[in-house]
Amino acid sequence: MTTDQIILAIILVATIVMFIWGRWRHDMVAAGALLLCVFAGLVPRGEAFAGFGHPAVITVACVLVLSRGLQTSGAVDVITGKVLPTGGSSWLNITALVLLAAVLSAFMNNVGALALLMPVAIQIAQRQGMAPGQVLMPLAFGSILGGMTTLIGTPPNLIVSGFREQAGLGSFTMFDYSPVGVTVALVGLVFVLLVGRFLIPVRERSDAEDFETGNYLTEARVDDESRAVGMSIREAERAIEESDAQIVAMIRDEMRLDAPHGNRRIRAGDILVIESEPKSLVTALQALKIRLEEDKPAEPEDLHAQAVTAEPEKPAADDNKKQSDEESDEDSKGRDNGEIALLELVVMPTSGIIGRSARSLRLRTRYGINLLAVSRQGRRSVARMRTLQFRPGDVLLMQGSLETLQEFAIHSGCVPLADRSLRLPRPREATIAALIMMAAVTAAAFGLFPAAIAFAAGVLVAMATRVVPPRKVYEAIDWPVIVLLAALIPVAGAMASTGTADLIAGFLLDSLGTGSIILALVVMLVVTMTLSDFMNNAATAAVMCPIAISAAQGMGVSPDPFLMAVAVGASCAFLTPIGHQNNTLILGPGGFRFGDYWRLGLPLEVIVVAVGVPMILLVWPP
Repeated sequence: MTTDQIILAIILVATIVMFIWGRWRHDMVAAGALLLCVFAGLVPRGEAFAGFGHPAVITVACVLVLSRGLQTSGAVDVITGKVLPTGGSSWLNITALVLLAAVLSAFMNNVGALALLMPVAIQIAQRQGMAPGQVLMPLAFGSILGGMTTLIGTPPNLIVSGFREQAGLGSFTMFDYSPVGVTVALVGLVFVLLVGRFLIPVRERSDAEDFETGNYLTEARVDDESRAVGMSIREAERAIEESDAQIVAMIRDEMRLDAPHGNRRIRAGDILVIESEPKSLVTALQALKIRLEEDKPAEPEDLHAQAVTAEPEKPAADDNKKQSDEESDEDSKGRDNGEIALLELVVMPTSGIIGRSARSLRLRTRYGINLLAVSRQGRRSVARMRTLQFRPGDVLLMQGSLETLQEFAIHSGCVPLADRSLRLPRPREATIAALIMMAAVTAAAFGLFPAAIAFAAGVLVAMATRVVPPRKVYEAIDWPVIVLLAALIPVAGAMASTGTADLIAGFLLDSLGTGSIILALVVMLVVTMTLSDFMNNAATAAVMCPIAISAAQGMGVSPDPFLMAVAVGASCAFLTPIGHQNNTLILGPGGFRFGDYWRLGLPLEVIVVAVGVPMILLVWPP
């Protein structure tokens, strides 16, 4: 090994470890890898940021914008209303929903497709008396499978196409992925729909009246008039015993006492941290005559009992004056006197509030919204409610005017777990959005223009027709993914130029492939799939493409089957909630734990390998 190969190998291993660890966001890790390569002289300084102009990066950004147009215009809502049955058996409803998700994911961002259909899945679960996860996991896996069927269905396909073009073989066209992708997707969907229901863990039940997201961890303040004043912790727990709630901590004078002793007496002004199911929360509060703590320290005049469904007290005049001094008119626009509502919002993986808290967002002063409770599966936070940092998959119970809650959901990147009232269909905009997407897909599919040019033109038309308002265009782009791709493309180029990719490919083939094209493809697919289960799928594709090309060259065969194996493997991340954004998105609403995914995901990945390798060899002979 040369010095450059050793240095690059160390950087690559460290990058993969950092991706899997997840301590820093993936775009930060990718940028760090790029800069290390520049400092080490592995990437020329003048080419450090050439990845931002790469066609795959441009296409991903444009597809995200056009997908936003389909969402906000109500085009998908119209399709959903016409395609999904209003009655019938649970299996029929789930089948129609999953198939629709797969089709939508082929032509728009699959995370966006899942976000659009999640509320419908919740309604189906409610109507059929099923656990939400029984509908959400097939929906998430179906959207992932559908994304692998076209060039624009998922970022890995665009990245693979870009590497093929760099290798001098031209880029893949719109439907080059379809023969393999559609076959794998169909077999996978049949398995998920027929067998999946027996493999999905049932964590929470749902009935026609309530959707359960698991236990909420919420704070309730003890007022002077509260029945809890003078009670011991043990006595208070007996009082709420029938509601299946429990007191897990007490906050006194800003000091948190976890698992307080049963004999400790409760005083006025104390805050009790209660773990409870959503539908039992009201009963527990009424039993002790305590009220939910708001997202700011309570003022003396605010210390009065407040039930979950009660209308919040209107701010006093001096509070309004203070707000007008501190907040801009735009910040204050969220306050209105509309209908007071409770809404459950799930935090998407791309949400802008990840890593922030109710205090830093100024939810009450800026939006007029109260954060009442948080449901976070698999772990119990010790942070105060107002300082709790939000994570992907968290379910937030929020109170405020319906209009303000809906506006906050849109701008924060959260999905409401309720009837989809955020988008009022606009027939004209919906038609235009659909026509723009169809025109861009057609232009790219028939080779009239490169995909990046075709979709960039579509974005320009969408902006001109205000299907996507110009001020909203940059909000529609998932910038961490864009930075990730742009940073890793030069790193991947360094892997090829230094011979590091050849070295890794040779090791894999010599150790596992034994010179057989079939075994080599199986190794490439399994390694890619395994990496994708623990790191971003776009990053996996960018890392594995140079290795795939080097492996093909080492065996003296066409790179196409190896690149197709990378495309399929990078898309099929079914074992963990962190492998794909769609898996993360259903973690909280489905009540899932980290280890719940492999039960359905492992046999599904085996099926992908069993079906994918023969189809790749048939359609893309070496």
